[in-house]
Amino acid sequence: MTLYKLIILYMLDQVNFPLTTAQISDFILGKEYTDFLSLQNAQSELVDAGFIRPETVRNRTYLNITDAGKETLGFFSNRISAAIKKDIADYFREREMQLRNEHSISANYYKSTSGSFEVRMTAKEDSLILVDLTLSVPNQEMAQNMCEKWERNNQEIYQYLMERLL
Repeated sequence: MTLYKLIILYMLDQVNFPLTTAQISDFILGKEYTDFLSLQNAQSELVDAGFIRPETVRNRTYLNITDAGKETLGFFSNRISAAIKKDIADYFREREMQLRNEHSISANYYKSTSGSFEVRMTAKEDSLILVDLTLSVPNQEMAQNMCEKWERNNQEIYQYLMERLL
């Protein structure tokens, strides 16, 4: 169990953006390091210990390593074999653009005090915010639809806005 926790901490420490639980699961389960239940237990124990901090946005849970998690990893990272570290580096290299896209494009909605729904859509490149757009819509179904379309078509929408505004 300790190794699985260290792998999670190591993965989160290797990137400058949060990873989703699905991305971590994709790597660990794909390499058959452990089973789903053990992975879930490891993540829960890391959250309970304050080593990682989850943040749920719509249907995705993002994980961030905390300072305590970094400190712990510093003490025990030598317990992760060079082969596993290489597997992690290869995983990130092969999926770099996909991982960055999943982090840099976000859409979420919430119900406002007026009863309408506010949809916030953002696109970032590293720490630079390219688009931060909030629109009001009358119902939840429209808000969900806008979020889904933003996640699929954000590049075309961004390009359209730039062409119209410049």
